Amino acid sequence: MARLPSAGASSGRRRRFSWLTALVWLAGGLVYLFLILPVFVIVLSAFSPEAYPQFPPAGFSLKWFSALLGSREWLDALWISVLLLIIVTPVTVVLGTLAAYAIARLDFRGRQALQSFMLSPLMIPQVVLGIGLLYVFTSTGLVGSLTGLAIGHVIVAFPYVIRSVGVSAANLDPRLEQASMSLGAGRVRTFFRITLPLLKPGIIAGAVFSAVTSFGEVSISLFVSAPSTVTIPVRIFNYIDQTFDPAVNAVSVIFILLAVIALMMIEKVIGLTKVM
Repeated sequence: MARLPSAGASSGRRRRFSWLTALVWLAGGLVYLFLILPVFVIVLSAFSPEAYPQFPPAGFSLKWFSALLGSREWLDALWISVLLLIIVTPVTVVLGTLAAYAIARLDFRGRQALQSFMLSPLMIPQVVLGIGLLYVFTSTGLVGSLTGLAIGHVIVAFPYVIRSVGVSAANLDPRLEQASMSLGAGRVRTFFRITLPLLKPGIIAGAVFSAVTSFGEVSISLFVSAPSTVTIPVRIFNYIDQTFDPAVNAVSVIFILLAVIALMMIEKVIGLTKVM
């Protein structure tokens, strides 16, 4: 007859499991602390009344946020970034949605190669893309123009829409579209009445990723921008090259808020685990 484990052995296993659990939680907590600490330092330093970043701040002040609102250079850079976001987001959403749906539905030779080509900006260093676009735009007269910046941002943000919409398209049951067409709806009506609503979570997630990517893009913008088309990230890059005061931290707080809002929107609409 098999012997039952003694009470001492069972309690020993429970103790070892408890210690292991505690170590896992401790390691996880340290990782999260390592990730959140820089953000915490930047946010608190943005409210420092001193003329240089200080942590912990000696007091509380909104002077650096007021300085941003009162600076013509910062407001112009913010306007360029917002204008690019307004242009790039709908363009990438329309093109990316159509491309992702075509790749998911059509069966043709070279489909995987085409998909890899569309996603290639995710794997190519953006510095390399910036240098390439600099040569191309120099020969076409687009260097320093808003059109050139928009094209560069579309190239960078386009793969995120492909990836997000592709997830929704892969989970789309084609029998729903077939049922719609069998009941008399044409392909166009089926696409707008059946397909697009089912792709909506991926489209929204792709739009958010595209907007955030365009708003924070620096590498390509640094190569193809001009003094009249400086974006917020390029302005930050040039600003800290000359001086470093909490105004940069105040801009960083705005970026952090936008990123948090974007993540909350994606989590609410589709869930981060489905697009990450």
